[in-house]
Amino acid sequence: MKFSFAEVAVPDSGTIVVGVGEERHLTPAAAALDRDAGGALTRAMAASRFDGKKDQLLTILAPANLGAGRVILAGLGQIAEITPVQLQNLGGNIIGALNGSGESDVAVLLGEIADLPVAPGDAAAQIAFGARLRTYRFDKYRTQLKPDQQPSLKKFTVLTEAVPAARKAFGPLDKLADGVFFTRDLVSEPGNIIYPESLAEQAQALAELGVEVEVLDDKKMKKLGMGALLGVGQGSTRPPRLIVMRWNGAKKENAAPVAIVGKGITFDTGGISLKPGPGMEEMKWDMAGSGVVIGLMKTLAGRKAKLNAVGVVAAAENMPDGNAIRPGDILTSMSGQTIEVNNTDAEGRLVLADALWYTQDRFKPAVMIDLATLTGAIGVALGAEQAGLFANDDALAEQLIAAGKATGEALWRMPLGDGYNKQIDSDVADMKNISGSRDAGATIGAVFLQRFVNGAKWAHLDIASMAWSKKDAATVPKGATGYGVRLLDYLIAAHYEA
Repeated sequence: MKFSFAEVAVPDSGTIVVGVGEERHLTPAAAALDRDAGGALTRAMAASRFDGKKDQLLTILAPANLGAGRVILAGLGQIAEITPVQLQNLGGNIIGALNGSGESDVAVLLGEIADLPVAPGDAAAQIAFGARLRTYRFDKYRTQLKPDQQPSLKKFTVLTEAVPAARKAFGPLDKLADGVFFTRDLVSEPGNIIYPESLAEQAQALAELGVEVEVLDDKKMKKLGMGALLGVGQGSTRPPRLIVMRWNGAKKENAAPVAIVGKGITFDTGGISLKPGPGMEEMKWDMAGSGVVIGLMKTLAGRKAKLNAVGVVAAAENMPDGNAIRPGDILTSMSGQTIEVNNTDAEGRLVLADALWYTQDRFKPAVMIDLATLTGAIGVALGAEQAGLFANDDALAEQLIAAGKATGEALWRMPLGDGYNKQIDSDVADMKNISGSRDAGATIGAVFLQRFVNGAKWAHLDIASMAWSKKDAATVPKGATGYGVRLLDYLIAAHYEA
């Protein structure tokens, strides 16, 4: 689909979208169009339950004196309270309403809106960004789609009096959408297509954008003593990989990087502690944390971010082979700490243990954040509304929460503490990988990871309930969400770029 910006003018074809504030308050552009249409918009609102609340849409056939085929009234809610996320949702909702309608061309008649708290160019860019996010589809394996099952829209235009500013603002957002889509693609792929070696190949493609990519194979990891990561992967015919990506965009070459670490379990059967069969097909997305890391690195390189960033992915496949680790086995991690494996389905924390230690030991990051579909318990606690945030630094936690609010990728801070930490002490090793209780499962996973954080400012994002959606949202079609790319890109732009 082509996304563009143009000067304000009433289109003579396609669909026209105009904004309406709460209590049916027409924006200037909508009021002008209503006059041209002989009051048709006002009459349509009066005959409906549409009153301009945010996310409401009312579609009407365009009057005969307009060249367009239909007009959509888009609810803006309280105009003085509009946020960039709300504008993104507007764009996404328009795509959702029209992409299966047969319409090929839509124009959002934005114009000037009094009291709008977002600059006109930025507002236009955010609408287009949200629309682009909603266009995502993963259809590459669907070979028999009928024409009416395919999207019809070809052109999305925002009509604004700030065209140059809109184009400038949309540039980095377009690169951000590229990163989100790359993440969604990786997470959507089945386990026979994305496995540790092929995931590494996908990351290596970022070299075209200037990202330095290094892949550690099992021999190199063994030499480094990564017994936890290697232990998880030893039951699979697909050998594990540690993927290291570096973007060097800071003015000072030796500036400490921001490090992002991702869990990359490309398929999770649970290992010997085998998961139930129903729903196991969903475990192709147990590598969503790694998908976010790779998509974020694509975003940062695409928009030439002014910082040093390191992305590290711990990739393995967790399978119930005769060579797989068993409950009761003891692994020695890169840190030298030993781990009693009481449940082989608590494997994400094992691969991250070595990845976190390696990252801080080698790169000495200014801050280190990991993302993982770590626990089902976080979904029990928070549902599919917010991801769990654990942090050893209050300032970092506050920055992340603010970034979540600004991007619509919400976070809720969860507790750490000695009382939880003691629950993973083992009688036969330095620690065990589960507590033996169902209580506080998400926190138990986090305090396990914290034992491999050696003084770094660190946050852990448990995204297990946010990585995949079973229903459409305004800017996120059902399936892989790409949750975390927008959040971390905002965090970096706001706090860590020069």
